[in-house]
Amino acid sequence: MKHSLTLKIAALLLFVSPQCFLFAKPPNLPPGTPPGLYDEEKVPEYTLPDPLVMLDGQKVTDVNTWKQKRRPEILKLFEEHVYGHTMIGRPEKMTWKVTAENRSVLDGKAISKNVAIYFTGSPDGPKMDLAISLPAEAAKKPAPVFLIPLWGANKQLLLEHGYGLVIFDPTQVEPDTRTGSYEKSIRKVFAKPGQTKPEPNEWGAIGAWAWAMSRAMDYIVTDLDIDAGKVCIMGFSRFGKVAMWAGAQDERFAIVFSGESGCGGAVIVRRGFGETVRSINGFAPHWFNDNFKHYGRRVNDLPVDWHMLVALMAPRPVYIATAQEDYWGDPRGSFLSAKHAEPVYALFGKAGLGVDDMPTVESPVGDFIGYHNRKGGHAINIYDWRQFLAFADRHFGVIH
Repeated sequence: MKHSLTLKIAALLLFVSPQCFLFAKPPNLPPGTPPGLYDEEKVPEYTLPDPLVMLDGQKVTDVNTWKQKRRPEILKLFEEHVYGHTMIGRPEKMTWKVTAENRSVLDGKAISKNVAIYFTGSPDGPKMDLAISLPAEAAKKPAPVFLIPLWGANKQLLLEHGYGLVIFDPTQVEPDTRTGSYEKSIRKVFAKPGQTKPEPNEWGAIGAWAWAMSRAMDYIVTDLDIDAGKVCIMGFSRFGKVAMWAGAQDERFAIVFSGESGCGGAVIVRRGFGETVRSINGFAPHWFNDNFKHYGRRVNDLPVDWHMLVALMAPRPVYIATAQEDYWGDPRGSFLSAKHAEPVYALFGKAGLGVDDMPTVESPVGDFIGYHNRKGGHAINIYDWRQFLAFADRHFGVIH
C-alpha cells in the first residue's frame, strides 16, 4: 500500500514535470539558510500555463502566430503582473559622450574607454556611465561583448578569450533600497507630473535596471569597435533577474545568460521551493510591481511562470546557470523552466536542453537552451564563465 501510494504521487508529479522530477532527501542546509521548503517530496502539485496556448484558447502552431500574437501576449502578462510596464523606451533627448578612450590595459592586450549616457541630454541630469574594455584586436575587427550590471565579470578571462566587457552600475539608475528608491529613480524622472509612487502595474527596480541595459545597447550599436550582432548580457543573482527581463524585452541582445537568478529570474515559482513569491516581495518590495505582491499566497493564480520568460528569448540562445548548494535559489526549478520552454524553441526548429532529467553536477547540457549546475554555493566563478564562453563561441561560430 505504501509503495502504491508513492507511485501514485510520483505519477501525478511526473504529469506536471514529465521525466524531470527526482525525489531527494532534504539537504544539509548551511547555517543561516532562510526558513523555507527544501524537501522535494513536499513540493506541491501544480499545473503550468502552456506557452503555446493563447489566452483565448487558440493553439500556437507556427512561428508567425508566436511572434505576432502569443509572444506579445506573454510579454504583457509579465509586465502587468510581475515586472511592471516600462513607461518609456529610448528618451527623445538622450545623448552620450565618450569621456576616455583607447587607453592601453593588461600590458597592451586590451584597450578601454568610458562613455557617459545622459538620459535627458543634460550632463547635469540623470546619467549612466559605461566602463568598456575590449581586446586590442578590436581596432581591426569589432569584438563580441558581454554587457553586465556591476557583479560577476571575469575581465581577464573574457579579454583573453576575445570578448569585450561593458559594465554599468545599476544604482546610478535606481537605488537598490526597500524604501525611498522611487524619488531617486529614473522612474520618477519619466513619471507623470505630480506622481509620487508608481502605479500598481508600472515598473519596479528590476524594470528600471533592465531598461538601462537597453539604453547601453543604444550606444553599443554605434561603437565601431563592438560587433553589435554579438552582444551577450549576463547578470548574477538579482541582476540575473534583470538580464532575463532585459533579454525578454529587447531582442537586440544575441545571447542571454542567467547566473543563479532564482525566484523572479528563471525558477518555476509554483514549486514554492526555497525563495518564494511571498518572501521575495517581503525582502525586496521595490524590485517588482505592486501587482506581483497579490500572488504571495496564491501563486497558482499567476497567469505566467518562468518557463514562459525563458521562452521569450526564442529563437535566440539562452543559458541558465545554477549552483548545487544554492538551495534558496532552487536549481531544479531553473532546470524545469528551461525544460518547459523547449516547445517554443521547437517551433523555430531549434533544439533545447536535449535531456529529460536534470544533469549531474558540472555536466553542462543544451543546444539553444543551455544549463549547468555546478558545485558550491551562490556566486559566479571561473567554472561558470568557462561554460558561458564555450556556449557563446559555439553560437557565434568562434573556433580557438
